[in-house]
Amino acid sequence: MIHAYCLRDGALRLIEVPVGGDMPADAVWIDLFAPTPTEDRFVEAALGIAIPTHEEMAEIEPSSRLRVENEAQYMTGSLVLGSEGERPGLSEVTFILFRSRLLTVRYGEFKAFSLVVGQLERGCPEGLRGDQIFMSLLDAIVDRSADIIERVAADIDLISRRIFERDNGQGSQRHRAILRQIGRKGDLASKARESLVSMARIVTFLIAEGEARKPGKEQRAALKSLQRDISSLTNHVSYLGDKITFLLDATLGMVSIEQNNIIKIFAVLSVVFMPPTLIASIYGMNFQYMPELADHWGYPVALLAMLAAAIGPYFFFKWKRWL
Repeated sequence: MIHAYCLRDGALRLIEVPVGGDMPADAVWIDLFAPTPTEDRFVEAALGIAIPTHEEMAEIEPSSRLRVENEAQYMTGSLVLGSEGERPGLSEVTFILFRSRLLTVRYGEFKAFSLVVGQLERGCPEGLRGDQIFMSLLDAIVDRSADIIERVAADIDLISRRIFERDNGQGSQRHRAILRQIGRKGDLASKARESLVSMARIVTFLIAEGEARKPGKEQRAALKSLQRDISSLTNHVSYLGDKITFLLDATLGMVSIEQNNIIKIFAVLSVVFMPPTLIASIYGMNFQYMPELADHWGYPVALLAMLAAAIGPYFFFKWKRWL
């Protein structure tokens, strides 16, 4: 799907471009959403630049993600997709700056894009260029990452309270639910960190390229501000990763304590019932000459002996504070 955004009447207007149609000459932003090979070839022929395929966008080496080709800057980053769901993912987005235009290639629906589009459709300055739209997109992506990290931090605090609160008899089911929550939050935090790292590389690349192109003072200040924000968010999400690891260890420790308590109960019961079992087994032997068998008091005395043998170890454990 080819979306061309043109600056008209002081706002950004969306124009759907069919394959084989005319590309608007005043388009400042061309957004390719899940393009087909036919759409890629059409845009390449219309604009005279190469469009990376989905497989090329997924390559991780910096030389493939950040490069200058035919005076066009190619920058590919990873964005978090589906952060509100249980299975968040990462999807690559390629930004191409050329001739004061911006071209984006993406295969996911990102909230940052819709926010920027909505803002520019309400109004934008005259003479808006592609690099300015790109800076707005970067700022929205970083803000969106910050929102994800804040939500992860709040959820981790709730999980922490659940781990260390009173069990209330729920036991292993509660721990299994907590482990699943920790796993999901850890996965989301790691994906947010990976996205921030890719954005940091793009900003560093822009700063390095800007030294040769000599961008305006406002753009340099915006890039420096983005770099500081990304660095701060990366450090914070790294701290959250350490906290998630601690909570995981704490939950596994609680599971181990619960298992040890269960094993301790069985061990105490085996020791408590061992002496009565010994007495019962002795008097269960079928020998003819056993003195107590002929006495009327033999049976009640044997029962009392077994009861005393069971109560004695129990009070001994309580005295030693092993129970």
